[in-house]
Amino acid sequence: MHRTFGFVLLAASLALSAAFTVLTPHALAQEKRWYKGNTHAHTINSDGDSTPIEVVTWYRENGYNFLVLSDHNILNDVSGLNSVFAVKNKFLLIPGEEVTDGFQGKAVHINGLSVREVVKPQGGDSVVSTLQNNVTAIRKADGIPHVNHPNYLWSFGAKELKSIKDLRLFEVFNSNPQNNNHGGGGFASMDQMWDDILSAGLLMYGIAVDDAHHFKNPWDKTKALPGGGYVMVRAANLTPGEILRSLEGGDFYATTGVHLKGYTVTDNSISVEIDEDTRMRSKYRVQFIGQWGKVLQEVITNPAVYTFKGDETYVRAKIFESNGKYAWTQPAFLKKR
Repeated sequence: MHRTFGFVLLAASLALSAAFTVLTPHALAQEKRWYKGNTHAHTINSDGDSTPIEVVTWYRENGYNFLVLSDHNILNDVSGLNSVFAVKNKFLLIPGEEVTDGFQGKAVHINGLSVREVVKPQGGDSVVSTLQNNVTAIRKADGIPHVNHPNYLWSFGAKELKSIKDLRLFEVFNSNPQNNNHGGGGFASMDQMWDDILSAGLLMYGIAVDDAHHFKNPWDKTKALPGGGYVMVRAANLTPGEILRSLEGGDFYATTGVHLKGYTVTDNSISVEIDEDTRMRSKYRVQFIGQWGKVLQEVITNPAVYTFKGDETYVRAKIFESNGKYAWTQPAFLKKR
């Protein structure tokens, strides 16, 4: 089945004038396809319970196409594993590191995707400067940063993230049970943080990950188990350059198990087509969300279509599945012209 997928990008500052248009970066090639991947997983080389080859085997056997091993302050050499898995099994390992830092008891963890060397924690005199110093160091190492689990230890929120330059990715969902995705006690959820950032006119994309540490006891729901969150990336082929380009360009969606056939943005509308799970007899609803998290429309049809009214700053979609799974599309920004 042919699938189309479109995303809309906007620079951090919004130019405003009279009529509306959707901003699109480029035409997406028809030959692109979906690749399932996880950008956050651990091995015994830091604080996981399994060897790199055991971890890679789990993901390959569970339908993933690519994986980042992101041990704490360690850069695993994945060349040997790629020689085993990539050619024969069409599976890609991308090097990575979870740069693990902190400030006054706050956890500042940032994944560096495809860094060329180990990035040492940079420190700082505040949470913001610690975040920025590590993002900058990851960029200098030719890597792509994504900020991990802001609500782990209730460490920081949208206020801090809005101050960070040269950052495009953060975890809107992390299935490690310690990471408080839904907020509480006066702390914002990941969705609320995202809308706060987007409502300020700042472009940031939401990633879902599992942050897996524990592969030995899959029945223990108190552990950081694999498979809870991942990304579906649309790319021309399964190479590090194409996967990373699509991630930083927003050509992907985040999910805990809901799959899409397509997501298309035109000058007039957004269309979301769900790949329904008939085995589970699942039902779906789609919320189209705008400024400050306002639900602009809720739809139960498939495809779900939202027609732009002309006064939106941005629109994103969140898909709810009746058995508790979700998916998040990336934001489509509009501007006056």
